[in-house]
Amino acid sequence: MTKSELIKAISNDTGVEHATVSAIVESAMSNIKDSLIKDEPVFLRGFGTFLNKVRKAKPARNIAAKTTIVIPEHKIPYFKPAKDFKNSVR
Repeated sequence: MTKSELIKAISNDTGVEHATVSAIVESAMSNIKDSLIKDEPVFLRGFGTFLNKVRKAKPARNIAAKTTIVIPEHKIPYFKPAKDFKNSVR
């Protein structure tokens, strides 16, 4: 399902205008991104948690140049589904 399909489905389910639903979905996604940038997790009860995971620094190989480089420690966004959500998907 794409974002536009999601917006269309929510609009059909709720009867709310497409443009309004689009603005709400965009705002929700923007707020989730902003929270993760501030390193604040987002908890959605019954759905899951958006948080940052820290990847440790590690060595890697540049095969073309035949050199070893170090990939620095960095954060990646991560989604952990809620138990109910996980069980319903199974």
